[in-house]
Amino acid sequence: MAVAVGHLWLVLRPENQPAATFAVLGVAALLFRRRFPFLVLLVTLPAAALVGEKVASMFAVYSVAYRSRRPWVTVTAATLLAACFIFWNSGVLYTLQHPDPEWTPSDALYWSFWGDLPLRNQLYYAVLAAVPAIIGYSQRARQALADRLAEIEEAREHEQLLLTQQALSAERAQLAREMHDVVSHQVSLIAVQAGALQVKAQDEEFKSIAATIRKLSVTTLEELRHMVQVLQASGVRATELTPQPTLDQLDALVAGSGVDAELRVERIVGLDPAGQRAIYRTVQEALTNARKHAPGASVQVSVVNWREGATVLVENAAGSRPVLELPSARHGLLGLRQRAELLGGRFEAGPTPEGGWSVRMWVPRVSGSR
Repeated sequence: MAVAVGHLWLVLRPENQPAATFAVLGVAALLFRRRFPFLVLLVTLPAAALVGEKVASMFAVYSVAYRSRRPWVTVTAATLLAACFIFWNSGVLYTLQHPDPEWTPSDALYWSFWGDLPLRNQLYYAVLAAVPAIIGYSQRARQALADRLAEIEEAREHEQLLLTQQALSAERAQLAREMHDVVSHQVSLIAVQAGALQVKAQDEEFKSIAATIRKLSVTTLEELRHMVQVLQASGVRATELTPQPTLDQLDALVAGSGVDAELRVERIVGLDPAGQRAIYRTVQEALTNARKHAPGASVQVSVVNWREGATVLVENAAGSRPVLELPSARHGLLGLRQRAELLGGRFEAGPTPEGGWSVRMWVPRVSGSR
């Protein structure tokens, strides 16, 4: 736009009022070249033919070539511009060779095509009109190619995602079969044996222990069945993970843990399901670790409400009975830390000065926010 205004300043002659008006209108019309490219070209052509204002009309031809999807429109625009250039140049030469004050535009038009106008002039202005058309067409083709490559890349990424989901689905199905055939079978046997022991045992303490084992086994079976259903699901939507534990189920979790635990939960409103699930799993893992690594120890579980989230703290004292050696992959605390990081929270775990163990997690009210 600035280049067109500068060129207009050089070629404009105020004494030629009609031509000056066409020239100013042509340059001003460039403001609308993106929405109405061909119409703007038609407005700029009189200035090119009457005063030789080339820049505005060349920009207009470029816009037509870049915006139009029909090649014949671009060819028409370049042809019209070349004709206007040749008409203007013929008028200049006619005036120089025939200094007759009575000449008219029709004389210049006749001179443009049938007069003694040098061929090199016609070729020059034809090429000059074709240059912006070629540049605009090339830019449009380049943009179309870039868009097509982006579509291909997006399609490739989508295909890769589908392949990955298919592979994960196959792995989940295999894992579900293994869990159903092996783990569920073993836990079912534990539940049956514990039930039989509960019936046959004479000692009340043994009956209580057997009842706890059976209850935990049944709960584990229920969670295993739910996990198998999730693993067998073909998609990856969040709805497939429902139903999931909430804070309302902490009482039942602590009561059925087989641990001497005390629970204190403040009223928490607005904590999203992911945060509630993280707190539940933290309490579950901490109770399991206390039962395994500190037998006979008392456990304090507290869930505290904060303005921006909630904190769960599980502390157990030192164990009062010998520790049973049980297999452990030591992935529980690592998984809790990863849960907290995914939600935008914090996780801490470590020994207490009294010889016990402490687990603390803070989760934001809305997952992913801090």
